[in-house]
Amino acid sequence: MRVNVVDYGPSKSGYYVTYKVTGIDSETRKKLEKRAKGELTSKNGDLYIKNYFEKKYFPFGSEEAQNNPDDFVAREEIEMMVYLTSLLED
Repeated sequence: MRVNVVDYGPSKSGYYVTYKVTGIDSETRKKLEKRAKGELTSKNGDLYIKNYFEKKYFPFGSEEAQNNPDDFVAREEIEMMVYLTSLLED
């Protein structure tokens, strides 16, 4: 399983981050679709998860995140990978 941040920013509903989850089989995708929170869509065998945040919890809202976006993207990808892996544990 691989997680990539593909989009983030402000929206009408607050702030959002969209993750692309690749390298998963259909059984894993079905488990994640049942257990993960957020807006989930499947496209070409990949799972997209869009999560919304209040401004104070938005991971890319700080000045430091604006100066070092790659570091914050990498951290967010790791955190989502850990979260999704924990959902798959029975």
